[in-house]
Amino acid sequence: MSDPCSFSSLSRCLTKHLNLLLHADFDRHVIRGKVELTVEALEDCFSVLTLDTRDLNVLSVSANQQPASFALGTKHSFKGTPLDITLPFELSRGQHVIVEVTYETSPSASALQWLTPEQTAGKKQPYLFSQCQAHHCRSMIPCQDSPSIKHTYYAQVSVPKDLVAVMSAVRDGQMVDPQDSSRIIYRFRQTVPMPSYLIAVVVGALESRQIGPRSRVWSEKELVDKAAFEFSETETMLKTAEDLAGPYVWGQYDILVLPPSFPYGGMENPCLTFATPTLLAGDKSLSNVIAHEISHSWTGNLVTNKTWEHFWLNEGHTVYLERMIGRSMHGEPFRQFKAMGGWKELQDSVNTFGANNPLTNLVPSLQDVDPDDAFSSVPYEKGFALLYHLEELLGGPEVFMGFVKSYIQLFAYSSVTTEDWKTYLFTYFKHKVDVLNQVDWNAWMFTPGMPPVKPQYDTTLADACIALSQRWIKAKDQDLNSFTESDLKTLSSHQVIEFLSLLLHQDPLPLTHVKKMQEVYNLNTCTNSEIRFRWLKLCVRSKWEESVPLALKMATEQGRMKFTRPLFREVYHFDKYRDESVRVFVAHRGAMHPVTSGLVAKDLKVDASSTGVL
Repeated sequence: MSDPCSFSSLSRCLTKHLNLLLHADFDRHVIRGKVELTVEALEDCFSVLTLDTRDLNVLSVSANQQPASFALGTKHSFKGTPLDITLPFELSRGQHVIVEVTYETSPSASALQWLTPEQTAGKKQPYLFSQCQAHHCRSMIPCQDSPSIKHTYYAQVSVPKDLVAVMSAVRDGQMVDPQDSSRIIYRFRQTVPMPSYLIAVVVGALESRQIGPRSRVWSEKELVDKAAFEFSETETMLKTAEDLAGPYVWGQYDILVLPPSFPYGGMENPCLTFATPTLLAGDKSLSNVIAHEISHSWTGNLVTNKTWEHFWLNEGHTVYLERMIGRSMHGEPFRQFKAMGGWKELQDSVNTFGANNPLTNLVPSLQDVDPDDAFSSVPYEKGFALLYHLEELLGGPEVFMGFVKSYIQLFAYSSVTTEDWKTYLFTYFKHKVDVLNQVDWNAWMFTPGMPPVKPQYDTTLADACIALSQRWIKAKDQDLNSFTESDLKTLSSHQVIEFLSLLLHQDPLPLTHVKKMQEVYNLNTCTNSEIRFRWLKLCVRSKWEESVPLALKMATEQGRMKFTRPLFREVYHFDKYRDESVRVFVAHRGAMHPVTSGLVAKDLKVDASSTGVL
């Protein structure tokens, strides 16, 4: 079993536990670290192990407190640098060793973003957050950085006393740092084995509010009450998920609202889901992202893809479970409606990559491919479409959810491949093997482009969106006065999002139409980020010059890749403003998360190392 994204000795040894001592140095933008890895040998005469690192300064290595020799190998463009450690003794299969590595991260560590006070909501204190998925943990901790390896961890984090540390673990007290009375050490323990990409640390001027019996929301004080209101349905979602998938094993379920540069909608770090502030719509309408992250507590965190090639096992099942939570809370028409929206997102990704691009396979090969470059809605929505197709073939949502729950129970605490999943599917539905054999597995799994089957979703909630979008598409200039602000008043925010998505899947609207839409619906003032994003895309595509600064403002005042990359791309394709898109990106790239700025640079064909254009 090998992982194309890792150098570490996965078949020869496995990490069982990490003990972390981390010191956050805000002056130098580095973490000084010491990690003790409890490693089990999987073969006899075991004496050399390899860990993943990226840009780490390794200072010393010991094994069972005896000095161990070590060497860093050749640096690879995205995998980093292997750290080869030679033990001063040999182990037999099944024996354990504690390997201790003292090291320091680089100021440019890809897992870490150090924010200046100006980049935070409070403007007074600096802020640090990590984002380790998919393969960035190695830039923060030397480890076996593969989702096939799961371990527990304990941690102590030393931070300046005005700041608070939280991690993807249960909080376990704090004390004054014995080495420096101006600092506090926060302690954490994670007793459920998990992969390295789920280790997360945040240091900032954080406050929290209780929002449920096992949940708090954390953020800077400027956002904490807003976040507590927005995510007040968390316990209901947790209980609904438990009814569907089995008990929640992680103890605490907290939510941390990050500063705007966080690149994702959410990140399912155990015990501490990370969420973008773009979810704070004021009406709980975007809290389905929390349902998604809660679902990851089972699919992803408890049952994990063995390598990133099988990422759809994490994400397809999580989208399926998220929509089942939505079904329980809002009814089947809502699930159908969200599934239709997902199909459009899949079409967008396939169009962006190109229908023949192997990265649109459900199970892509990642040999020599940076997993960040492969990131898209394909594993989420193509994965969901497959599971929904199987649900229809095998007897409906209750029957198929029975399989999903059983799959979670069987593979809990382990990592799986698509083959493991498929073998169990055939075992569970052994009386329906003839039905399963009719599925074109090769077309679903290993063929690029859209899935071989398009599901027929119920359009009850979509019909009003379709009707309104068709009116706009067919309207002549003299018909524009027939539109009024009441058109949108009867639609939920989910339906407004769908209405705008439908318009984006057509030829660009005439500029007269877009200007009229602003006049009647006043969408420029909308604060729901999903609506605003689609509206600005629509405006730029119709060549409305006044919308360009608004689009670039949204692209830079938050850094969620789902919004930032397409908005920059849209302005870049508006020939008159191509240079402006590059100029604004270069001016703001320093405030962006490294993963985001790297991908936007590729989108805009900007040289990654300079301010010039390629």
